[in-house]
Amino acid sequence: MSDLLHRRTISRQGRAGSEQGSAGFPAVRMRRLRRTAPLRQLLRETVLSPADFVYPIFVTHGNGVRLPIEPMPGQFQLSLDHLLEEAAEAESLGVRAVLLFGIPSQKDSVGSEAYDPQGIVQEAVAAIKHATDMVVMTDVCLCEYTDHGHCGVLSANDGESVDNDATLELLARTAVSHAEAGADIVGPSAMMDGQVTTIRAALDDAGHGDVAVMAYAAKAASSYYGPFRIAAGSAPRSGDRRAYQMDGANAREAIRELGQDVAEGADILLVKPALAYLDILAQARERFDHPLAAYNVSGEYSMIKAAGANGWIDEQAAMMETLTSIKRAGADVIITYFAKDAARLLREED
Repeated sequence: MSDLLHRRTISRQGRAGSEQGSAGFPAVRMRRLRRTAPLRQLLRETVLSPADFVYPIFVTHGNGVRLPIEPMPGQFQLSLDHLLEEAAEAESLGVRAVLLFGIPSQKDSVGSEAYDPQGIVQEAVAAIKHATDMVVMTDVCLCEYTDHGHCGVLSANDGESVDNDATLELLARTAVSHAEAGADIVGPSAMMDGQVTTIRAALDDAGHGDVAVMAYAAKAASSYYGPFRIAAGSAPRSGDRRAYQMDGANAREAIRELGQDVAEGADILLVKPALAYLDILAQARERFDHPLAAYNVSGEYSMIKAAGANGWIDEQAAMMETLTSIKRAGADVIITYFAKDAARLLREED
C-alpha cells in the first residue's frame, strides 16, 4: 500500500471508527475471526439444529406404497406402513415434528375425505402418535380433496368462485377430526378470512383446547408450489387461487394478515413460501412475539435438487445456506423437505 493510500485509509477508517466508538483498519481486521473452522463455528450467530425442522410427508391409502414424486427427488407418496418407517427415521435423526398431507381415495366437490374421521390423514395421525413421540402437525385445507382443486367449496351462485363462509365450517370439521385423531397442531392453509377464529372456536367447543393452531397467515399465490401440486394432485381444474391467496407484491398486507391471525387466536404464525419472502419473515419477527414458522416449499426444494443433480451447484452447501437464511431471517420453525438430509449432515458435523 502506498503511503498516500495508507494515510487515506487510516483517515477514513479512523472517522468511521470514531463514529462507532472503536478503531478502524488496520487495527481492526474482520478476517481474524474467520481464519479457522473452529473459530467460525464458535462465533456463528445462526445455528441450525434438527429440532428446528418439520418434515412434510404425503400419505396415501394402501399397503406397501412408496410412489416417487417425480419433480421432488427423494420424496414419496407413502402408505401407512412406509409412513411409520419414514417418521421413525426422521425421529432418529433428531427431527421432532412431521406435517401430514393426505392423498384421498376419491375426490368430490366438497372435499369430504378431508373431514372424514376414517380419512387417510386421520389414520396417519393416530398411527404416528402411537408409534413415535413426534409432534404431529396437519394441513387443514380442501385442495387435495376436491375434484375442482380449489381450497374451499365453490359458490352456488356462479360455480367458480370460492365461497369463503361456507368453507369455514368444513375447515373447522377437518381440524376437529385431526384433533380427535391425536394431532398436536393444526395448520389452516386455505387462506379463508376467519379460518383461525372459526377453527379455534370449534376446537374449544369439542374439548380440544390444548390443540394449537399454526396459521398460514402470510401465504402468497406462488409459482413455487408447482411440484407440490403434482405430488398432491391439487392443481385447480380451472382458474387459479389468486382471489384468496395473497399477492406476493404486498408486504404491508402480509403484516395485516399476520396481525389478524394473532387477533383471532393463532398460536404459531407461518410465512409461505420462505425464500422469496424472507423480508416478510424478518418484518414478522420484528413485530410479533409469537413463534414464527416458515415453509421451505416444494419449488425451492426442487430447484436445489435439480441444480445439484446437474452439477451446477453443491447441493448440500446450497441446502444448508438456504435453511440458515430462513432461520437468520427469524424463523423458529422451518418446514422443509430437506429435514432428514439436513439433520443427517448436522449430525455428521458434530
